[in-house]
Amino acid sequence: MRYTTLKITFTALIFCVSFYMQGQTLTLQECVELALEKNITIKQSELDIANAELDKSNAFGNFLPNINAQTSHSWNIGLNQNITTGLLENLTTQFSSLGVNMGVDVYNGLQNVKRLHRANLAIIAQQYNLADITDDTALLVANSYLQVMFNREQLGVQESQFAVSLKELERTKILIEAGVLTTRDIFEIEATIASQQQSVVQAQNNLRLTKINLAQLLLITDYESFDIAVEAFDVPFPQILDETPKAIFEKALSNRNDIKLSLTNLEISKTDIEIAKTSLQPSLSAFYSYSTRISYSDRLTGTGVFNQFPIGTVAATGQEVVTQVEQRGVIGPSSFVDQLQTNDGHNFGIQLSIPILNGFSAKNNVKRSKVNLMRFENQFEQQKLGLESTVNQAYNDAKGAFNFYKAAQKTVIARNDAYQDATKRFDAGVMNSFEFTQIKQRYEASVSDELRAKFDYVFKLKVLEFYFGLKLEI
Repeated sequence: MRYTTLKITFTALIFCVSFYMQGQTLTLQECVELALEKNITIKQSELDIANAELDKSNAFGNFLPNINAQTSHSWNIGLNQNITTGLLENLTTQFSSLGVNMGVDVYNGLQNVKRLHRANLAIIAQQYNLADITDDTALLVANSYLQVMFNREQLGVQESQFAVSLKELERTKILIEAGVLTTRDIFEIEATIASQQQSVVQAQNNLRLTKINLAQLLLITDYESFDIAVEAFDVPFPQILDETPKAIFEKALSNRNDIKLSLTNLEISKTDIEIAKTSLQPSLSAFYSYSTRISYSDRLTGTGVFNQFPIGTVAATGQEVVTQVEQRGVIGPSSFVDQLQTNDGHNFGIQLSIPILNGFSAKNNVKRSKVNLMRFENQFEQQKLGLESTVNQAYNDAKGAFNFYKAAQKTVIARNDAYQDATKRFDAGVMNSFEFTQIKQRYEASVSDELRAKFDYVFKLKVLEFYFGLKLEI
Protein backbone atom coordinates (compact mmCIF):
# COMPACT_ATOMS: atom_id res chain seq x y z
CA MET A 1 0.00 0.00 0.00
CA ARG A 2 2.76 2.39 0.93
CA TYR A 3 4.66 1.52 -2.24
CA THR A 4 1.55 2.18 -4.34
CA THR A 5 1.04 5.57 -2.71
CA LEU A 6 4.65 6.58 -3.32
CA LYS A 7 4.44 5.46 -6.94
CA ILE A 8 1.28 7.48 -7.54
CA THR A 9 2.81 10.53 -5.89
CA PHE A 10 5.96 10.25 -7.96
CA THR A 11 3.91 9.88 -11.18
CA ALA A 12 1.92 12.99 -10.27
CA LEU A 13 5.13 14.94 -9.65
CA ILE A 14 6.51 13.91 -13.03
CA PHE A 15 3.25 14.95 -14.71
CA CYS A 16 3.32 18.36 -13.01
CA VAL A 17 6.89 18.97 -14.04
CA SER A 18 6.19 17.87 -17.64
CA PHE A 19 3.17 20.16 -17.79
CA TYR A 20 5.16 23.02 -16.31
CA MET A 21 8.01 22.57 -18.79
CA GLN A 22 5.70 23.14 -21.76
CA GLY A 23 5.50 26.60 -23.30
CA GLN A 24 7.87 29.20 -24.66
CA THR A 25 11.51 28.09 -24.62
CA LEU A 26 14.49 30.37 -25.18
CA THR A 27 18.16 29.68 -25.76
CA LEU A 28 20.89 31.58 -23.95
CA GLN A 29 21.49 33.78 -26.98
CA GLU A 30 17.77 34.54 -27.25
CA CYS A 31 17.61 35.36 -23.55
CA VAL A 32 20.54 37.76 -23.85
CA GLU A 33 19.04 39.45 -26.92
CA LEU A 34 15.66 39.79 -25.21
CA ALA A 35 17.26 41.26 -22.10
CA LEU A 36 19.24 43.78 -24.14
CA GLU A 37 16.06 44.74 -25.98
CA LYS A 38 13.90 45.24 -22.89
CA ASN A 39 16.36 46.30 -20.19
CA ILE A 40 15.31 49.69 -18.82
CA THR A 41 18.85 50.69 -17.82
CA ILE A 42 19.99 50.09 -21.39
CA LYS A 43 17.11 52.21 -22.69
CA GLN A 44 18.11 54.99 -20.32
CA SER A 45 21.68 54.79 -21.56
CA GLU A 46 20.45 55.03 -25.16
CA LEU A 47 18.60 58.21 -24.18
CA ASP A 48 21.86 59.56 -22.72
CA ILE A 49 23.48 59.00 -26.11
CA ALA A 50 20.62 60.91 -27.76
CA ASN A 51 21.20 63.82 -25.34
CA ALA A 52 24.92 63.74 -26.12
CA GLU A 53 24.09 63.98 -29.84
CA LEU A 54 22.00 67.07 -29.09
CA ASP A 55 24.91 68.59 -27.15
CA LYS A 56 27.10 68.02 -30.19
CA SER A 57 24.52 69.80 -32.34
CA ASN A 58 24.65 72.75 -29.92
CA ALA A 59 28.44 72.78 -30.07
CA PHE A 60 28.36 72.83 -33.87
CA GLY A 61 25.79 75.62 -33.78
CA ASN A 62 28.26 77.83 -31.89
CA PHE A 63 30.16 78.27 -35.17
CA LEU A 64 27.09 79.79 -36.80
CA PRO A 65 26.04 83.45 -36.37
CA ASN A 66 23.23 84.36 -34.02
CA ILE A 67 20.39 85.93 -36.02
CA ASN A 68 17.28 87.30 -34.33
CA ALA A 69 14.33 89.31 -35.58
CA GLN A 70 11.96 91.42 -33.52
CA THR A 71 8.85 93.44 -34.18
CA SER A 72 6.42 95.46 -32.10
CA HIS A 73 3.21 97.43 -32.44
CA SER A 74 2.27 100.10 -29.87
CA TRP A 75 -0.67 102.33 -29.09
CA ASN A 76 -0.13 105.74 -27.51
CA ILE A 77 -3.28 107.00 -25.76
CA GLY A 78 -3.36 110.37 -24.02
CA LEU A 79 -2.70 114.08 -24.39
CA ASN A 80 -0.88 114.74 -27.69
CA GLN A 81 -0.67 117.57 -30.19
CA ASN A 82 -3.08 117.33 -33.07
CA ILE A 83 -1.00 118.07 -36.17
CA THR A 84 -4.02 119.39 -38.05
CA THR A 85 -5.13 121.91 -35.44
CA GLY A 86 -1.94 122.39 -33.45
CA LEU A 87 -3.92 121.89 -30.26
CA LEU A 88 -3.30 119.44 -27.43
CA GLU A 89 -5.95 116.76 -27.50
CA ASN A 90 -6.59 113.27 -26.12
CA LEU A 91 -5.55 111.16 -29.10
CA THR A 92 -4.67 107.55 -29.91
CA THR A 93 -1.68 107.02 -32.15
CA GLN A 94 -0.15 103.76 -33.43
CA PHE A 95 3.39 102.82 -34.37
CA SER A 96 5.05 99.62 -35.65
CA SER A 97 8.72 98.80 -35.62
CA LEU A 98 10.80 95.87 -36.76
CA GLY A 99 14.44 94.93 -36.83
CA VAL A 100 16.99 92.19 -37.41
CA ASN A 101 20.29 91.75 -35.59
CA MET A 102 23.16 89.36 -36.10
CA GLY A 103 26.25 88.55 -34.07
CA VAL A 104 29.13 86.20 -34.79
CA ASP A 105 32.24 85.18 -32.85
CA VAL A 106 35.40 86.01 -34.72
CA TYR A 107 37.81 84.74 -32.07
CA ASN A 108 37.17 83.45 -28.55
CA GLY A 109 40.27 81.44 -27.76
CA LEU A 110 39.12 78.52 -29.97
CA GLN A 111 36.43 77.81 -27.39
CA ASN A 112 33.95 76.63 -30.01
CA VAL A 113 36.46 74.15 -31.43
CA LYS A 114 37.20 72.77 -27.98
CA ARG A 115 33.51 72.48 -27.10
CA LEU A 116 32.85 70.53 -30.28
CA HIS A 117 35.74 68.22 -29.42
CA ARG A 118 34.30 67.74 -25.93
CA ALA A 119 30.86 66.95 -27.36
CA ASN A 120 32.37 64.23 -29.57
CA LEU A 121 34.16 62.75 -26.56
CA ALA A 122 30.91 62.82 -24.56
CA ILE A 123 29.18 60.76 -27.27
CA ILE A 124 32.01 58.21 -27.21
CA ALA A 125 31.81 58.06 -23.40
CA GLN A 126 28.08 57.36 -23.49
CA GLN A 127 28.62 54.66 -26.11
CA TYR A 128 31.21 52.98 -23.88
CA ASN A 129 28.81 53.28 -20.95
CA LEU A 130 26.07 51.59 -22.98
CA ALA A 131 28.45 48.82 -24.02
CA ASP A 132 29.52 48.32 -20.40
CA ILE A 133 25.90 48.05 -19.23
CA THR A 134 25.24 45.63 -22.09
CA ASP A 135 28.17 43.42 -21.03
CA ASP A 136 27.05 43.38 -17.39
CA THR A 137 23.49 42.58 -18.40
CA ALA A 138 24.62 39.71 -20.63
CA LEU A 139 26.78 38.29 -17.82
CA LEU A 140 23.91 38.57 -15.35
CA VAL A 141 21.55 36.79 -17.76
CA ALA A 142 24.13 34.05 -18.37
CA ASN A 143 24.47 33.50 -14.63
CA SER A 144 20.71 33.25 -14.20
CA TYR A 145 20.49 30.97 -17.23
CA LEU A 146 23.12 28.63 -15.77
CA GLN A 147 21.23 28.61 -12.47
CA VAL A 148 18.12 27.38 -14.30
CA MET A 149 20.19 24.75 -16.11
CA PHE A 150 21.71 23.62 -12.83
CA ASN A 151 18.38 23.34 -11.04
CA ARG A 152 16.85 21.51 -13.99
CA GLU A 153 19.64 18.94 -13.99
CA GLN A 154 19.47 18.78 -10.22
CA LEU A 155 15.76 18.00 -10.48
CA GLY A 156 16.56 15.26 -13.00
CA VAL A 157 19.11 13.77 -10.62
CA GLN A 158 16.64 13.82 -7.72
CA GLU A 159 13.93 12.24 -9.84
CA SER A 160 16.32 9.57 -11.07
CA GLN A 161 17.45 8.77 -7.53
CA PHE A 162 13.83 8.65 -6.42
CA ALA A 163 12.99 6.19 -9.18
CA VAL A 164 15.98 4.01 -8.23
CA SER A 165 14.87 4.00 -4.60
CA LEU A 166 11.40 2.86 -5.64
CA LYS A 167 12.94 -0.05 -7.51
CA GLU A 168 15.10 -0.87 -4.48
CA LEU A 169 11.97 -0.88 -2.35
CA GLU A 170 10.35 -3.36 -4.72
CA ARG A 171 13.48 -5.53 -4.76
CA THR A 172 13.68 -5.42 -0.96
CA LYS A 173 10.13 -6.70 -0.69
CA ILE A 174 11.03 -9.60 -2.98
CA LEU A 175 14.11 -10.38 -0.83
CA ILE A 176 11.99 -10.26 2.31
CA GLU A 177 9.50 -12.70 0.78
CA ALA A 178 12.43 -14.94 -0.17
CA GLY A 179 13.68 -14.86 3.41
CA VAL A 180 16.97 -13.16 2.51
CA LEU A 181 16.09 -9.96 4.42
CA THR A 182 13.89 -9.23 7.38
CA THR A 183 10.96 -6.82 7.54
CA ARG A 184 13.12 -4.37 9.50
CA ASP A 185 15.23 -3.75 6.37
CA ILE A 186 12.32 -2.11 4.60
CA PHE A 187 11.91 0.71 7.14
CA GLU A 188 15.21 2.40 6.27
CA ILE A 189 14.42 2.18 2.56
CA GLU A 190 11.01 3.77 3.06
CA ALA A 191 12.54 6.57 5.15
CA THR A 192 15.04 7.25 2.36
CA ILE A 193 12.24 7.36 -0.22
CA ALA A 194 10.28 9.87 1.87
CA SER A 195 13.38 12.05 2.19
CA GLN A 196 14.04 11.85 -1.55
CA GLN A 197 10.45 12.77 -2.26
CA GLN A 198 11.02 15.95 -0.27
CA SER A 199 14.19 16.57 -2.26
CA VAL A 200 12.24 16.28 -5.52
CA VAL A 201 9.72 18.85 -4.32
CA GLN A 202 12.51 21.16 -3.16
CA ALA A 203 14.28 20.80 -6.52
CA GLN A 204 11.02 21.69 -8.31
CA ASN A 205 10.65 24.81 -6.18
CA ASN A 206 14.26 25.82 -6.80
CA LEU A 207 13.80 25.38 -10.54
CA ARG A 208 10.64 27.45 -10.54
CA LEU A 209 12.25 30.26 -8.52
CA THR A 210 15.29 30.47 -10.79
CA LYS A 211 13.01 30.55 -13.85
CA ILE A 212 11.06 33.40 -12.28
CA ASN A 213 14.30 35.28 -11.57
CA LEU A 214 15.42 34.84 -15.17
CA ALA A 215 11.98 35.84 -16.50
CA GLN A 216 12.07 39.00 -14.39
CA LEU A 217 15.44 39.91 -15.90
CA LEU A 218 13.83 39.53 -19.32
CA LEU A 219 10.71 41.46 -18.22
CA ILE A 220 8.56 38.39 -18.94
CA THR A 221 5.42 38.30 -16.81
CA ASP A 222 4.02 34.97 -18.00
CA TYR A 223 6.21 32.83 -15.75
CA GLU A 224 4.23 29.64 -16.22
CA SER A 225 4.79 29.38 -19.98
CA PHE A 226 8.45 30.44 -19.87
CA ASP A 227 11.31 27.95 -20.00
CA ILE A 228 14.83 27.67 -21.38
CA ALA A 229 15.69 25.40 -24.28
CA VAL A 230 17.32 22.04 -23.79
CA GLU A 231 20.77 22.68 -25.22
CA ALA A 232 23.71 20.33 -25.65
CA PHE A 233 26.05 21.20 -22.82
CA ASP A 234 29.65 20.06 -22.72
CA VAL A 235 31.93 21.08 -19.91
CA PRO A 236 34.45 23.45 -21.57
CA PHE A 237 38.16 22.83 -21.35
CA PRO A 238 39.85 25.54 -19.24
CA GLN A 239 42.19 26.78 -21.98
CA ILE A 240 42.01 30.28 -20.52
CA LEU A 241 43.82 29.00 -17.42
CA ASP A 242 46.94 28.58 -19.58
CA GLU A 243 47.13 32.37 -19.59
CA THR A 244 48.71 34.19 -16.67
CA PRO A 245 46.61 36.53 -14.51
CA LYS A 246 48.83 39.40 -15.67
CA ALA A 247 48.14 38.62 -19.32
CA ILE A 248 44.41 38.48 -18.66
CA PHE A 249 44.58 41.77 -16.76
CA GLU A 250 46.45 43.50 -19.59
CA LYS A 251 43.91 42.15 -22.10
CA ALA A 252 41.09 43.39 -19.88
CA LEU A 253 42.66 46.86 -19.79
CA SER A 254 42.50 47.01 -23.56
CA ASN A 255 38.99 45.64 -24.13
CA ARG A 256 36.92 46.42 -21.02
CA ASN A 257 34.35 49.10 -21.81
CA ASP A 258 34.40 50.52 -18.28
CA ILE A 259 38.15 51.14 -18.65
CA LYS A 260 37.57 52.80 -22.02
CA LEU A 261 34.86 54.91 -20.40
CA SER A 262 37.27 56.06 -17.68
CA LEU A 263 39.95 56.93 -20.25
CA THR A 264 37.41 58.95 -22.23
CA ASN A 265 36.34 60.78 -19.08
CA LEU A 266 40.00 61.69 -18.53
CA GLU A 267 40.13 63.19 -22.02
CA ILE A 268 36.93 65.10 -21.32
CA SER A 269 38.46 66.50 -18.12
CA LYS A 270 41.54 67.64 -20.02
CA THR A 271 39.32 69.32 -22.60
CA ASP A 272 37.41 71.06 -19.80
CA ILE A 273 40.70 72.63 -18.69
CA GLU A 274 41.33 73.93 -22.20
CA ILE A 275 37.81 75.33 -22.38
CA ALA A 276 38.22 77.06 -19.02
CA LYS A 277 41.49 78.66 -20.20
CA THR A 278 39.73 80.30 -23.14
CA SER A 279 38.00 82.66 -20.66
CA LEU A 280 41.41 84.17 -19.90
CA GLN A 281 41.95 85.19 -23.53
CA PRO A 282 40.56 88.22 -25.41
CA SER A 283 37.49 87.64 -27.54
CA LEU A 284 36.51 89.42 -30.74
CA SER A 285 32.96 89.48 -32.12
CA ALA A 286 31.19 91.25 -34.97
CA PHE A 287 27.65 92.56 -35.02
CA TYR A 288 25.13 94.01 -37.43
CA SER A 289 21.57 95.24 -36.96
CA TYR A 290 18.85 96.68 -39.16
CA SER A 291 15.76 98.54 -37.93
CA THR A 292 12.84 100.51 -39.33
CA ARG A 293 9.49 101.86 -38.13
CA ILE A 294 5.99 102.66 -39.40
CA SER A 295 3.55 105.37 -38.26
CA TYR A 296 -0.21 105.20 -38.80
CA SER A 297 -0.89 108.93 -38.05
CA ASP A 298 -2.02 111.50 -40.61
CA ARG A 299 0.59 113.96 -41.85
CA LEU A 300 0.75 117.55 -43.19
CA THR A 301 1.86 118.23 -46.76
CA GLY A 302 2.05 121.19 -49.12
CA THR A 303 -0.97 121.95 -51.37
CA GLY A 304 0.92 123.95 -54.03
CA VAL A 305 -1.01 127.14 -53.12
CA PHE A 306 1.08 129.95 -51.60
CA ASN A 307 -0.15 132.92 -49.53
CA GLN A 308 1.77 136.17 -49.03
CA PHE A 309 2.34 137.40 -45.52
CA PRO A 310 4.03 140.74 -44.55
CA ILE A 311 7.05 140.30 -42.41
CA GLY A 312 8.18 143.99 -42.16
CA THR A 313 9.02 147.21 -44.07
CA VAL A 314 12.12 148.75 -45.58
CA ALA A 315 13.29 151.54 -43.28
CA ALA A 316 14.49 153.87 -46.03
CA THR A 317 11.53 153.63 -48.36
CA GLY A 318 8.77 152.29 -46.17
CA GLN A 319 8.15 149.51 -48.69
CA GLU A 320 6.41 146.41 -47.26
CA VAL A 321 8.36 143.17 -47.21
CA VAL A 322 6.32 139.98 -47.71
CA THR A 323 6.99 136.25 -47.85
CA GLN A 324 5.19 133.38 -49.44
CA VAL A 325 3.97 130.49 -47.30
CA GLU A 326 2.65 127.37 -48.91
CA GLN A 327 -0.67 126.22 -47.65
CA ARG A 328 -0.59 122.77 -45.92
CA GLY A 329 -3.17 120.05 -45.97
CA VAL A 330 -3.78 116.87 -44.00
CA ILE A 331 -3.29 113.53 -45.80
CA GLY A 332 -3.05 109.89 -44.67
CA PRO A 333 0.15 108.12 -43.68
CA SER A 334 2.74 107.03 -46.24
CA SER A 335 2.62 103.47 -47.59
CA PHE A 336 4.32 100.67 -45.69
CA VAL A 337 6.99 100.22 -48.36
CA ASP A 338 7.85 103.93 -48.46
CA GLN A 339 8.08 104.14 -44.67
CA LEU A 340 10.24 100.99 -44.47
CA GLN A 341 12.70 102.53 -46.90
CA THR A 342 12.57 106.02 -45.43
CA ASN A 343 12.85 105.12 -41.75
CA ASP A 344 15.36 102.26 -41.95
CA GLY A 345 18.75 102.29 -40.26
CA HIS A 346 21.87 100.12 -40.09
CA ASN A 347 24.26 99.50 -37.23
CA PHE A 348 27.39 97.36 -37.49
CA GLY A 349 30.81 97.01 -35.97
CA ILE A 350 33.19 94.81 -34.02
CA GLN A 351 33.66 94.37 -30.30
CA LEU A 352 36.84 93.38 -28.49
CA SER A 353 36.56 92.09 -24.94
CA ILE A 354 39.72 91.77 -22.84
CA PRO A 355 39.40 90.04 -19.44
CA ILE A 356 41.22 92.03 -16.76
CA LEU A 357 39.56 91.37 -13.42
CA ASN A 358 36.47 89.23 -12.96
CA GLY A 359 36.56 88.26 -9.32
CA PHE A 360 39.03 85.41 -9.99
CA SER A 361 36.17 83.36 -11.45
CA ALA A 362 37.98 82.52 -14.70
CA LYS A 363 41.22 81.48 -12.97
CA ASN A 364 39.30 79.53 -10.35
CA ASN A 365 37.41 77.69 -13.08
CA VAL A 366 40.73 76.60 -14.56
CA LYS A 367 41.95 75.43 -11.15
CA ARG A 368 38.67 73.65 -10.49
CA SER A 369 38.95 71.82 -13.82
CA LYS A 370 42.48 70.73 -12.92
CA VAL A 371 41.28 69.41 -9.57
CA ASN A 372 38.54 67.51 -11.35
CA LEU A 373 41.13 65.99 -13.69
CA MET A 374 43.19 64.79 -10.73
CA ARG A 375 40.07 63.27 -9.20
CA PHE A 376 39.40 61.30 -12.39
CA GLU A 377 43.05 60.21 -12.54
CA ASN A 378 42.83 58.88 -8.99
CA GLN A 379 39.57 57.10 -9.78
CA PHE A 380 41.14 55.55 -12.86
CA GLU A 381 44.14 54.28 -10.90
CA GLN A 382 41.79 52.87 -8.27
CA GLN A 383 39.72 51.26 -10.99
CA LYS A 384 42.81 49.57 -12.47
CA LEU A 385 43.77 48.24 -9.05
CA GLY A 386 40.24 46.96 -8.57
CA LEU A 387 40.24 45.33 -12.00
CA GLU A 388 43.58 43.64 -11.34
CA SER A 389 42.30 42.33 -8.02
CA THR A 390 39.08 41.14 -9.65
CA VAL A 391 40.96 39.35 -12.44
CA ASN A 392 43.27 37.63 -9.97
CA GLN A 393 40.28 36.58 -7.89
CA ALA A 394 38.41 35.36 -10.97
CA TYR A 395 41.49 33.40 -12.08
CA ASN A 396 41.91 31.75 -8.70
CA ASP A 397 38.17 31.05 -8.48
CA ALA A 398 38.12 29.43 -11.92
CA LYS A 399 41.22 27.38 -11.22
CA GLY A 400 39.93 26.30 -7.84
CA ALA A 401 36.50 25.47 -9.26
CA PHE A 402 38.10 23.36 -12.02
CA ASN A 403 40.20 21.39 -9.52
CA PHE A 404 37.17 20.96 -7.26
CA TYR A 405 35.13 19.70 -10.20
CA LYS A 406 37.81 17.15 -11.15
CA ALA A 407 37.97 16.00 -7.54
CA ALA A 408 34.16 15.73 -7.45
CA GLN A 409 34.25 13.53 -10.55
CA LYS A 410 36.72 11.19 -8.88
CA THR A 411 34.56 11.11 -5.77
CA VAL A 412 31.51 10.12 -7.83
CA ILE A 413 33.46 7.28 -9.44
CA ALA A 414 34.64 5.99 -6.06
CA ARG A 415 31.22 6.39 -4.44
CA ASN A 416 29.57 4.65 -7.39
CA ASP A 417 31.94 1.68 -7.06
CA ALA A 418 31.14 1.48 -3.36
CA TYR A 419 27.41 1.74 -4.08
CA GLN A 420 27.51 -1.00 -6.72
CA ASP A 421 29.40 -3.28 -4.34
CA ALA A 422 26.97 -2.49 -1.52
CA THR A 423 24.02 -3.27 -3.79
CA LYS A 424 25.40 -6.75 -4.50
CA ARG A 425 26.04 -7.38 -0.82
CA PHE A 426 22.60 -6.06 0.14
CA ASP A 427 20.92 -8.25 -2.45
CA ALA A 428 22.91 -11.21 -1.10
CA GLY A 429 21.68 -10.45 2.42
CA VAL A 430 25.14 -9.88 3.90
CA MET A 431 24.54 -6.14 4.49
CA ASN A 432 21.68 -4.61 6.42
CA SER A 433 19.51 -1.80 5.06
CA PHE A 434 21.01 0.86 7.33
CA GLU A 435 24.55 0.35 6.07
CA PHE A 436 23.30 0.11 2.49
CA THR A 437 21.32 3.35 2.83
CA GLN A 438 24.32 5.19 4.23
CA ILE A 439 26.48 4.16 1.28
CA LYS A 440 23.71 5.01 -1.18
CA GLN A 441 23.15 8.46 0.35
CA ARG A 442 26.87 9.23 0.18
CA TYR A 443 26.84 8.29 -3.49
CA GLU A 444 23.80 10.45 -4.18
CA ALA A 445 25.36 13.37 -2.31
CA SER A 446 28.53 13.03 -4.42
CA VAL A 447 26.43 13.17 -7.61
CA SER A 448 24.76 16.39 -6.43
CA ASP A 449 28.12 17.84 -5.41
CA GLU A 450 29.57 17.02 -8.82
CA LEU A 451 26.65 18.73 -10.55
CA ARG A 452 26.99 21.82 -8.38
CA ALA A 453 30.78 21.87 -8.92
CA LYS A 454 30.28 21.60 -12.69
CA PHE A 455 28.05 24.64 -12.97
CA ASP A 456 30.11 26.62 -10.47
CA TYR A 457 33.19 25.91 -12.56
CA VAL A 458 31.45 26.79 -15.84
CA PHE A 459 30.22 30.15 -14.58
CA LYS A 460 33.56 31.13 -13.04
CA LEU A 461 35.31 30.09 -16.22
CA LYS A 462 32.92 32.25 -18.27
CA VAL A 463 33.59 35.21 -15.99
CA LEU A 464 37.31 34.82 -16.56
CA GLU A 465 36.81 34.50 -20.31
CA PHE A 466 34.59 37.57 -20.16
CA TYR A 467 37.47 39.62 -18.75
CA PHE A 468 39.74 38.21 -21.45
CA GLY A 469 37.34 39.49 -24.10
CA LEU A 470 35.98 36.15 -25.30
CA LYS A 471 32.39 35.84 -26.51
CA LEU A 472 29.90 34.83 -23.87
CA GLU A 473 28.44 31.48 -24.93
CA ILE A 474 27.78 28.03 -23.57
